[in-house]
Amino acid sequence: MPGWVPFTGLTIGVLFLLLGLARLSQGVVTESPPELPAGDETAGQTTAVTDRPDEGSSATDGGAASEAVTAIERADGVESAPAPNGDEADEGTEPWEADPVEPPEQGEFTTGALLANVAFTQGLFGAAIAVGAWYYEIPAAALGIAAEPMQTGLLAVAIGVAFGVALWLANEATAAVADAVGAAYDESLREMLTPDTAGGWVLLLGVILPLIAVVEELIFRAALIGVPAAGFDISPWALAIFSSAMFAFGHGAQGRAGIVVTGGLGFVLAGGYILSGSLLVVVIAHYLVNALEFVVHEGLGTDRLFV
Repeated sequence: MPGWVPFTGLTIGVLFLLLGLARLSQGVVTESPPELPAGDETAGQTTAVTDRPDEGSSATDGGAASEAVTAIERADGVESAPAPNGDEADEGTEPWEADPVEPPEQGEFTTGALLANVAFTQGLFGAAIAVGAWYYEIPAAALGIAAEPMQTGLLAVAIGVAFGVALWLANEATAAVADAVGAAYDESLREMLTPDTAGGWVLLLGVILPLIAVVEELIFRAALIGVPAAGFDISPWALAIFSSAMFAFGHGAQGRAGIVVTGGLGFVLAGGYILSGSLLVVVIAHYLVNALEFVVHEGLGTDRLFV
């Protein structure tokens, strides 16, 4: 007998781990150096202030402390402060200067490291769901992978291709509208994942993007919609709303507009899954949306199809 309850519990646990990791990854994408306070005109300068005693001379003004020596390193040159005691620096020696204050270095993430991280985490989450479905004897039909032409045959492939191209065009149109109203979503993550070698493109298009499509559709469509609908007789459309909201939050690195667009995309994918009953259809569609975005915008350098 299928273990509907424990499998659903496993799915929720994997979901929150995935969302937590996405939240942590968002900080990597949006991280930027600290800004100077408004009105501060010292940008590009490094200032150090050091008090040094007046060596070899008596204190003045009733034993007051010696003057502070300030060195300012400007972006277009260096102005060195006068030598201590106001005397000229000895010939052949450098005037005293304060050591410049270096800003802290921030961690750098290479494209290869990001792709490896995506492959590992997605593979781990996908394996957890797949093993759970096997262990708890979840019927293949509940996941949308039954041996039917509409679910796993050439018909499903053809529908998936047509569905994916249509979704990509709709996504491009939506992005153009968002740009027009000043609500463009952040594309930094896509740019960070873009390879700069032919081998990197093969890895991205042949391994990483297919893996993302399979795992995300397995979790957000099959496990969060198909299984609860079959096991608990819950409306799949109600589950589609919850699944799409979680799918949107998992893409927070694209900004608020990106969350809205991704949520809409997730709901349309959920609708395609419910109407076709096929996991393969939405996996192919999901893959094509991502692959076309990378190839058209990053590979070919095209900005927007609709302006």
